[in-house]
Amino acid sequence: MTAPLTPPPPPHEPSPHDAWPPAPGGYAGAAPAPHPAHGQDGPGTKAELREAAVVTVLVAVAGAVLGLLWVWLAPRVPLVGDVLDGNWVVYLKDSEGEQAVGVDGTFTLLALACGAVSALAVFAWRRRGGVPLVVALALGGLLGSLLAWRLGLWLGPSDDVLARAKAAGEGVTFPAPLELGAKGALLAWPLAALLVHLGLTALFGPRDPEVYGHHGPAAQPYQKPSA
Repeated sequence: MTAPLTPPPPPHEPSPHDAWPPAPGGYAGAAPAPHPAHGQDGPGTKAELREAAVVTVLVAVAGAVLGLLWVWLAPRVPLVGDVLDGNWVVYLKDSEGEQAVGVDGTFTLLALACGAVSALAVFAWRRRGGVPLVVALALGGLLGSLLAWRLGLWLGPSDDVLARAKAAGEGVTFPAPLELGAKGALLAWPLAALLVHLGLTALFGPRDPEVYGHHGPAAQPYQKPSA
């Protein structure tokens, strides 16, 4: 007698608990490759704060250049001294003149130019954005504007107009001290620096790299085909 033939085992059907085959270009369940941690040369928090401190100081010190240019380029407001009843009085030679407006306008235009130049210099030094650099530009620009304003008042004509009128003589024209009538001009530098730096970062700054797995893009979840 021959032994009964044993039927072959049924083909193995995949179980819902079995792992599906890997997706093309990667392994199933492979996690995206982690970004390498920044080394000593990376832009860590301490390094960013140091860079921001340097930017703040340099931009603020550059306010001296703005002050010198303001003293040199700002129009002069003409004053005239006269004696009335034995007392010296000082008045504007041209009451309808626009020299006072020109003083504010000159400061504003120069501050806008300084803001654009400082933002361009910072972006060329560090071709990336970041909150510390942006705050440093704004703070440094504001400090630079204050320094320029005070330096212009100090280097400009003296504010003792009566003494200067007496020294010049009766009816002789002499320049008025520099005055910044529109204090909002102090914000021109930081605003220009912020806008220019943000624009440069958006146009030419580095882009975030795409995340890849071990052998290509991150694997997409596999969907079991319908029967």
